[in-house]
Amino acid sequence: MEYQKKRDIDLRKAISSLDLELKTMNNDGQVLCDEYMHILNTSENAPESTHFEELMGMFDKQNRGVISFEDFGALWKYVSDWQNCFRSFDRDNSGNIDKEELKNALTAFGYRLSDEIVNVMVQKFDRFGRGTILFDDFIQCCVTLYTLTSAFRQYDTDQDGVITIHYEQFLKMVFGLKV
Repeated sequence: MEYQKKRDIDLRKAISSLDLELKTMNNDGQVLCDEYMHILNTSENAPESTHFEELMGMFDKQNRGVISFEDFGALWKYVSDWQNCFRSFDRDNSGNIDKEELKNALTAFGYRLSDEIVNVMVQKFDRFGRGTILFDDFIQCCVTLYTLTSAFRQYDTDQDGVITIHYEQFLKMVFGLKV
């Protein structure tokens, strides 16, 4: 709980600092990708990730390369939650998680995935072929899963986990994704 308070205070400081910088730079109340990177690099409790564009893309609904301060706060919380989740499932503090830990982490986020799909995800995001995923790859995995799930849900109108679409609809859906 104490860590949460410190992180919230740090976020408020970072946003206040950014707000002051933005007022002198562009006065538009929007956060650009390089401004987001600056906050992450200068804030002591910032979540770690190098996938700035993908992360911002989750919240940049108009594809303008900027997000609002409110969206920035939501993005910060989202990545912080991922980081805390990753750390809690990295039981040996090795800096990576295996497929069982990944499945547990994703289940904690509300995803119910088969072992087969979790294995596919580990193969896709395991950069060293060790059967484990580093935090940065975990972020990319989560962003990809979130993006694919959001696209799927647009067609899953009755929320039963099944969609019927034509091939060109599928291609449009996939090629329209920011993954």
